[in-house]
Amino acid sequence: MKTTLITEKDIKRKYYLVDAEGAILGRLASKIALLLSGKRKVDCTLHVDNGDFVVVVNAGKVAVTGLKLSQKLYTHYSGYPSGLKTKNLETLLETKPTEAVRHAVKGMLPKNKLGSRMITRLKVYAGPEHPHASQQPEKIER
Repeated sequence: MKTTLITEKDIKRKYYLVDAEGAILGRLASKIALLLSGKRKVDCTLHVDNGDFVVVVNAGKVAVTGLKLSQKLYTHYSGYPSGLKTKNLETLLETKPTEAVRHAVKGMLPKNKLGSRMITRLKVYAGPEHPHASQQPEKIER
């Protein structure tokens, strides 16, 4: 059996639509990371970025288990003295509901140039509407 390696000209990207309403955040993020990295494809080549586009709707209605709404903290440091800012998940979902999903998916992607390119193909929307209807995204069941 011969090993096939995909090149840049052989890449065919598809659009997938994921509804995050009522989905557990971590389980949803792992499925999205697989789609973005292209590991679900038959011709997976790890050193080539051959993942697909993922459109996530209803990101504000994502669910978590346990006490994560009040205990899970997101930190941001500006680099200046006393510039550390922390928010819990409940506050983050109220202010920026798309960032919770984006942060969870980004943590499951590679920490290199490939991961930076993969995260740009993730489109997250807080409500049920999205502007990618012309790409005819294929709906993924959870």
